[in-house]
Order: sequence, then structure tokens, then C-alpha cells
Amino acid sequence: MASPSGVSEEFAAALRASAEETEKRNRLTPVSIDALRRTGAFALRTPRPSGADATPLEVAERLTALGRSCPSAAWVAGTCATTKSLFAKNFGEDAPEEAFSNPDALACGSGVPSGTATRVGDNVHINGRWANISGCEDADWASVAVMADGIYSWAFLPLDRLRIEQTWEMAGMRGTGSHTAVADDVVLPARWVVSGQAPARADQLASGLTVLAPVVGATLGALDVIGNMFASDRTPFMSNYSRMADSDGARHWLAEADRLTHRAERTMLAVATAISGDTAVGDAAATRAAADLADAARDCRAAVDLMLDLHGASGFRTTNALQRLWRDVSVGSRHPLLNPYLAVERLGVMTTTTNHRTDHSKAP
Repeated sequence: MASPSGVSEEFAAALRASAEETEKRNRLTPVSIDALRRTGAFALRTPRPSGADATPLEVAERLTALGRSCPSAAWVAGTCATTKSLFAKNFGEDAPEEAFSNPDALACGSGVPSGTATRVGDNVHINGRWANISGCEDADWASVAVMADGIYSWAFLPLDRLRIEQTWEMAGMRGTGSHTAVADDVVLPARWVVSGQAPARADQLASGLTVLAPVVGATLGALDVIGNMFASDRTPFMSNYSRMADSDGARHWLAEADRLTHRAERTMLAVATAISGDTAVGDAAATRAAADLADAARDCRAAVDLMLDLHGASGFRTTNALQRLWRDVSVGSRHPLLNPYLAVERLGVMTTTTNHRTDHSKAP
């Protein structure tokens, strides 16, 4: 039976069972990819009528549910959603039919213009290196930013045209396989490259949701681990309690971890709801919302730290899912789109500019 998030227990269990192997492989397992595809996770932002074209709220809910079982799997699905969103926005009706002929195709990409496009006759030659491309080893196609005659542009590349360098060696989110994609004089039809624009603040906000949701999901997954521990007969070491649940302090710690986790989730969903409407998000609203997302990411880290205190040193056993979720939250919550000090800085600049302008017309 499918949950309200659209992820059935069957597929959630498949992702959980594959999570450890996913991390060891530095990429998703075939079982995980199949589960994501069958849940429609790769079609979330495929334009209608063939795809789901889900709202930011629906994307956030789905990625959170997936992240509860496997944060890396949710992250790759989120990258796919972001890639398809930006691709559709920039290519519009000129999008190559190869991109959306299969609504469940896995897409990956980068908005960093670390490549060039040179027109030669009816073709374009692409050269460049794009780091941190999540899911690139398993993707069907990529959309990457390039500079074409000094103009910021986007290119569509089938993955078999790119070379992958194994550069993703991180403590967390290891299963995302966020390696480096390289184009060595790749020749494309000219129609596969279009002039475009760098992601606007509203685009960045939507992308921020796709990186925060797997983190929130991972935190909920950690809460599941701790909840199971409390339901067991585990005895707190060096205490007279017969069960963890008998300790007032432990119950308080658990309540605080639960509060922080669900505050992060509510914050994320509130932002997702706000940008799911038809009204364009202004810069001021986007700045405030970005700060909210950064706060939610910090709530996730704080919640997991409390859970590790509750679990004790055994939570760091390599066989314990809690330590993997902790590392995934620690790395994922520090994505540039969730940068807390820059979010506060931008909020401060905006607030100062808006509320404390000097009226020089009244100066003597």
C-alpha cells in the first residue's frame, strides 16, 4: 500500500535494505534505482503529459519519504528533479525530444558554467569538467551550463558522451556518486545548446528544497532507529534503569530530538507550500525562505546529535544505521544552498536596505 507520500512500504523496505551497499559502492544499487523508478521519483519534474510535473511541495514530500529509507537515493532523485526543472525552463518548447521521451529517465546536471561550447558549422563542440554531478554513473542524460561565445548557455548531453572521473570521496552521502563529468570535444547538434540564464533566486530556493528534503528524511530515519531502541529492553549503561524509557532524562532528550526534527520538516513544507502557488517568488521572500531552509538544516544536525547522545558509542558501529544517517545529515545539510552564514548575511543586508534607508531629502 502506498503512503500519502506515494512511497509504498515495499519500495521503502527495498531502499533501506540496499542503503548500506549503496554507500559501499559509492553509487546507487540496481535495486535502489529500480525502486526509485517504480515509485515515479525520476518523473517528478518531467513535464506533462508524459511526466508528473509535481509541485515543489509534492517533490519535498516524496524526497523526504525516500530519504527516510536511503538519503543517497533521495538525493539523486532530487538532483534529477532540479535538472529537469532548469532544463525545461531554459529549453522550453525547443527541448530535444530525446530528453523527455522516457518520463522515468534519470537526469543529472550542473548550473556551474565550467565548460565551453564552440559552434562549428551545424554542430557545437563541448569541452569542460563539471564536479559533484550526483547520480552521473547511472543517469541517462545530463544538462550542464557552458559558456558559448561569452554567453551563459545550457547543453543537453546523453551520458554516453561524457567521461566520468571517480572524484567523490566524502564522509557522507557517499551513495550519491557525485563524481566529475568530463566532456572531451563532444560534438552535438546545435539545437542541443541554447542560451539561457543562471538559476534565479527562486530557482535556487526550489533546488534548496531538493537537497534539504533528503536531509529531513534522513533525520526522520534516525528518529526511527532511536524509537526502536526505546521500544526495546536496552538498559542505559552505568545506571539503575531497566529500560531507556524509564529515564526521565532520556525521555526529555528524545522529546527534544523529535521536536527539532519535526520543526525542520514543518519549516521545509511551509517553504515548499509558499512556492507551490502561481505567484512568482520575489527576492525578499526568497531571501527569508532561504534562511528558513538553512535553519531547518541546522535543526536536523542538532536533532541527530541528541540521538547519538542517547544511543551512546554503539551508535557509531559501522553496522549501525545511525552513524550512516548522521554522516549523511552532516554532509547533506552543508550543501551551499543551505549555507547558514550566507543566508543570515543576505537576510541582514536585505533587512538593513529595506528598513533603514536614510532620507537625504530631509537633510539640512
